[in-house]
Amino acid sequence: MRGEGWAPSAPIVALKARADLYRSLRAFFDARGVMEVETPILSAHATVDRHIDSFAAAPHPSPLTPHGFLHTSPEFAMKRLLCAGSGPIWQIAKVFRAEESGRVHNPEFSLLEWYRPGYDHHQLMDEVEALLRALGVAGPFARLTYTEAFQRYAGFDPEAVAPDHLRTLPEAEALDDGADRDTLLDLWMSFRVGPQLGRERPCFLHDFPASQAALSRVVAGKAQRFELFWEGLELANGFHELTDAAEQQRRFEADQTRRQAEGRPVPPYDRHLIAALQAGLPDCAGVALGLDRLLMRLTGAASLAEVMAFDSGRA
Repeated sequence: MRGEGWAPSAPIVALKARADLYRSLRAFFDARGVMEVETPILSAHATVDRHIDSFAAAPHPSPLTPHGFLHTSPEFAMKRLLCAGSGPIWQIAKVFRAEESGRVHNPEFSLLEWYRPGYDHHQLMDEVEALLRALGVAGPFARLTYTEAFQRYAGFDPEAVAPDHLRTLPEAEALDDGADRDTLLDLWMSFRVGPQLGRERPCFLHDFPASQAALSRVVAGKAQRFELFWEGLELANGFHELTDAAEQQRRFEADQTRRQAEGRPVPPYDRHLIAALQAGLPDCAGVALGLDRLLMRLTGAASLAEVMAFDSGRA
């Protein structure tokens, strides 16, 4: 009975759709000579991204249970493989983020991540589109810069707009007076711009402000990264990857400082990644694509629970 707690949250037909999707992904990457890899779920380090919180796996460490974190993405470990000479790689990983459950969020979810040495973010957008079109998604996909999207759907240039105008968004009323520009822009993206993207066909949003570079390169004042939206839902986040170890460490430390100022946990950043970057990361682009959200769009499901065997409420 579906109302009883033991039953799956997704119908069996959705689980079969997931199995079909995974077979198609393997065929796609096999045909392109991209090697499938597997990296650890448990790490001694955690993300220090100001927008993402990690689950601590052992809150009371002992010699038998050292302090560790469940990874929020396989990114850092995969970059270490790239530095070791792996060549192009991909994997499907279970990842964990300490966030509320909801229609399009679940603390545990499935992520497809892959890296392409020699690619920039535009070439990787081409491959993301090729993958989705191989899965039956109609194209061609739309492409907008971050600035073009704000001008079209918010009515202003995000880099020139006055801070007071950014606070006219009703959802901004809950923020304190110290909220920075990027926090306010993120609200506009969440409530005004993002929901309009990809309505007619999937849409790539690219060339973000330098202040939102995350782990991407910054060239001519623009972060070389992209996000993919389909019917207002963000599916993927990709970067022309930063290869400068010193700059990566500076960004990690800046994120830690912001987290501390916000009164949030400040986990250790991944020093193995910094050492790997010092050894040399090849020029490459990488992308993470949420498979549960993709399945929602491919099957017409209204929530993640409808495509997961057991969502967080039944796990």
